[in-house]
Amino acid sequence: MTSELALDHAARRLLADARRATLATIRPDGSPRLVPICFVLDPSAAILYSPLDEKPKRTGDPRRLARVLDTVRDPRVAVLVDRWDEDWAGLAWLRCDGVATWLEPGGEAEAERASTIDALRRRYDQYADHDLESRPILRIAISRTTAWGGR
Repeated sequence: MTSELALDHAARRLLADARRATLATIRPDGSPRLVPICFVLDPSAAILYSPLDEKPKRTGDPRRLARVLDTVRDPRVAVLVDRWDEDWAGLAWLRCDGVATWLEPGGEAEAERASTIDALRRRYDQYADHDLESRPILRIAISRTTAWGGR
């Protein structure tokens, strides 16, 4: 098991290969809330981004989603990616602990949002017709990673 402040090459490769991750936030009662997410990694920094896309949700207002409310109240989060292989020598996982913020449309980070939306659409064809421009984007500044396995 390793722990490091920066994302090394092996961690970046595992993140690049993963099509989905699991986001963990902290509920008001202190228990974890887990939700699968799509994401992109900043190519030059230890930052992950995940959109609040147009897949069906329990609420019409994406800002009322439990994961959003959790991170506004307590921005500490974790993201877990893993690789499964029938040959257990190929098993691996990476946990990224970090701090969540939200990039809102029309905010100060419009250039960051635009490049993130472009990267999300390149990575996931499904986002071609999603209106990501009008929705918040989760930004996770990774502060620590923990990894295991054949990375």
